[in-house]
Amino acid sequence: MPKGPQGQKRPADVVGNAIKIAQIATGEVEDTVVDDGKDPAAMALGAKGGKARAANLSPARRKEIAKKAATKRWAKT
Repeated sequence: MPKGPQGQKRPADVVGNAIKIAQIATGEVEDTVVDDGKDPAAMALGAKGGKARAANLSPARRKEIAKKAATKRWAKT
């Protein structure tokens, strides 16, 4: 099922989708955004997590993690 910009469900057929979008644009139907249940503050903190972790790691530990990742990445071939 096609999804709208905020993940809401839209009709699968082209004509039905066009009608739905026209109804939303003209105000006949209210475009409801479904709450995904995620806390915006937690999402903002989560986006910072990788940078904070990298800042706390020692160069030797970062190198060890990078080597392990490269080994896994190249082992797939």
